[in-house]
Amino acid sequence: MRDTTTVPDFGEEFASAADAFMELDDVLWEPVSTATVGRSRPGVGERVLDACCGDGASALPTAELVGVEGLVDAVDLAEPMIDRLRARAGERLPQLQAHVADVTLWEPTGYDLVQCVLGIFFFPDIEAGTRHLIARARPGGRVVLTVWARGAIEPLPELLVAALPGAERPDLAELTRPAMELADTAGTFAHRLTDLGLEQVRAESVQRHLDLTPELAWLLVRGTGLRVIVSGLDDHELAGVRERYLAAIAERGVRSIDVTTLIAVGRRPGEPSAE
Repeated sequence: MRDTTTVPDFGEEFASAADAFMELDDVLWEPVSTATVGRSRPGVGERVLDACCGDGASALPTAELVGVEGLVDAVDLAEPMIDRLRARAGERLPQLQAHVADVTLWEPTGYDLVQCVLGIFFFPDIEAGTRHLIARARPGGRVVLTVWARGAIEPLPELLVAALPGAERPDLAELTRPAMELADTAGTFAHRLTDLGLEQVRAESVQRHLDLTPELAWLLVRGTGLRVIVSGLDDHELAGVRERYLAAIAERGVRSIDVTTLIAVGRRPGEPSAE
């Protein structure tokens, strides 16, 4: 039985979810990261901070684009993710430096580009963590943040919460409130990031859907932020949740889910870019 009085340890959760997380690379993380890198546009010789890097879906292509003249500091709390990233990079990308660390406490600054794909909502304090990321960029440097759009992954969170033992059910609205306050739409996302210290911010919605199978539906619980909803359940409880959750999906007739993201690009105030 889990302790519902404590805040989930997201680093610990994603460390234990590393295998499931990596199973989603092809279908989820890499397409989202490709869309992000296409907008962050890492350049040859640039210094980049890739925050909440996971197993490298955005860090690896970024390292290839900056070349050996550049540097990518890839940072994640989950050591298994960083181990996987290092294995994927091997010796072919010496410019990629992978670190097990809390990026909200990361001290180096002066990056040409700071990017974070689907990571900021896991910060204990979203606004403070986002301000910290912005401050890592050099004056005039780019900051690119990707988050889930409103309605993404629905109705999976609702159905998962309903499948929990009654006494274990968290308040889903309260869990999602900080995220919605920051990024309800592309427009609100751009506006809030301007409030948090960026300028010249533009945000856009990148639409995408996934066909849903029972296997993928449960993998999304095991390998994404949905995992915190079932945090602490024992094997017997988890098996019951899985059965009820998949039955509810079938009963609702959910055959696909929205995985639309919002991608915002802005600059830290300061000297104009030489681009």
